[in-house]
Amino acid sequence: MSSSDAVENEALRWLRYCDDDLDVASRLMVNSPTAPRHVCWLSQQAAEKALKAVLVLEEVEVPYIHDLNALRNLLPDGWSIPSTRQELSALTVWSTQTRYPGGWPEATDSDATTALSQARSVRESIAAQFRSRGLLAE
Repeated sequence: MSSSDAVENEALRWLRYCDDDLDVASRLMVNSPTAPRHVCWLSQQAAEKALKAVLVLEEVEVPYIHDLNALRNLLPDGWSIPSTRQELSALTVWSTQTRYPGGWPEATDSDATTALSQARSVRESIAAQFRSRGLLAE
């Protein structure tokens, strides 16, 4: 296996982990409506993994951060994410606020629906760009 094949395989692995998170979040939305915080967290994680898949593919060092805007800012030219800075900031919040109790409101069903939609949008944008590079089947 060539070095470029190994890089592509690792990037696809990150995207697969993103898909796994989205799958679990979707199942929770249907089967466990009392756990919107988990859907929000998994949605943030999915978007994070999709962005990091691009960094892996482009051989940019992947930082150990959860800030989706900071990750987006590391994307090389030619990669576009349709989500706004505000949407990514709202999604980033779920990386910590859903994991621990604190001085913030509990996630709602509406928050979970929004977070899942935003994460899917990030994933689909990146997957389309992977497809255009011949890395994913149509």
